[in-house]
Amino acid sequence: MKQTMNIFWFRRDLRLDDNLGLFEALSGNQPVLPIFIFDTEILEKLPKGDARVTFIHHSLQNIRITLSEKYNSGVAIYHGKPLNIFNQLIEDYNINSVYTNHDYEPYAKARDLEIESFLAKNDIEFKTFKDQVIFEKDEIVKADGTPYMVYTPYMKTWKATFKAKNLETFDTKPLLNNLIKNQDLANLNLSDIGFTKSNQTIADFTVTPQFIKNYEATRNFPSKDTTSKLGPHLRFGTVSIRKMMQKATAEQNQTFWQELIWREFFMMILWHFPHTVTESFKPQYDRIVWRNNEDEFKLWCEGNTGYPLVDAGMRELNQTGFMHNRVRMLVGSFLCKHLLIDWRWGEAYFAEKLHDYELASNVGNWQWVAGCGVDAAPYFRIFNPTTQIEKFDKNLEYIKKWVPEFQELTYPTPIVDHKFARERCLRVYKEAFK
Repeated sequence: MKQTMNIFWFRRDLRLDDNLGLFEALSGNQPVLPIFIFDTEILEKLPKGDARVTFIHHSLQNIRITLSEKYNSGVAIYHGKPLNIFNQLIEDYNINSVYTNHDYEPYAKARDLEIESFLAKNDIEFKTFKDQVIFEKDEIVKADGTPYMVYTPYMKTWKATFKAKNLETFDTKPLLNNLIKNQDLANLNLSDIGFTKSNQTIADFTVTPQFIKNYEATRNFPSKDTTSKLGPHLRFGTVSIRKMMQKATAEQNQTFWQELIWREFFMMILWHFPHTVTESFKPQYDRIVWRNNEDEFKLWCEGNTGYPLVDAGMRELNQTGFMHNRVRMLVGSFLCKHLLIDWRWGEAYFAEKLHDYELASNVGNWQWVAGCGVDAAPYFRIFNPTTQIEKFDKNLEYIKKWVPEFQELTYPTPIVDHKFARERCLRVYKEAFK
């Protein structure tokens, strides 16, 4: 006779602590089988040594070890299309309900609708919960119910709503005995899913009171190791956004708090305007005649543009999977404005390389630098890649680290003259708006 149980489906929430969907599953009246699916639809688009896949696999193995040693349980790990895996699961078990946490990206929304429909046909409930943000979808909107298009009023409403609410966390520890026992659960090595261990490591994060206190003063200088490295951990849910928000709001400094709110702003925009993944939020920007010179794009990707701060950022990204936020703005602006290369090319390159890649923020920030998104930098704001050095890397520490040859004869001459590029950009953008 098949065992009756509920399933908890791990996705972007790879932790046992303060995980709302898991908490709700464990609070039910059936034992819980936790699962994870390495989705072939997503994996087939990734390089075989992808650091993010290594990180997910490592995080799952840590959860498996904890559950095995302390609760005589585990996580069943599968590889395939989610629909096929659930088809298999209903053959193996008598499933009462499937619990999981919301995902807001277009592919995930379509996948979840398909799974929900399939489960409904088999009389299985599909229950999803808000876990990766504090406010989602249309919880923070204007008085008339329409979404905010500008960050500052969104942020002010977000803060006012947050202050009026009691931020609850969810302690799963007392409930973990409700997991299924003594199961020989499916497990997979990286090689089983066609991947190899990455030679890049996703760094641990730092969110101490001292870090938050100093954040505003230090965050703009790429030579200083003063960024939180929190991005990938929020992306894959190895930390709770509720607990991070508690830490951020406990300190007087507002800047770090507001960075976390930017993340939710872009997620809200993506939810309301999913077309922005491939189209400009401001439609007239899709009339820009991009040059899209492939040779110049290659030099940008490699960090060989002849502009040291741009090149340092791209080399840091290529070697480590990380790039300082201040430099991200510069390299993005340089690609779109100096080289007149479509922001979608840069967005796709970052999607492949960044450890903290998150669709909503990546699209939102690329459209910001190109001038075509919500709350965007005006199109005539064109960063000067030389004067930015004086502002943010005065002693050339960052540049010397990543572009040691920048003063040598071997270092390339600038790919384009700044003054010429600026005038060309303004002309081409204006032409699109006629």
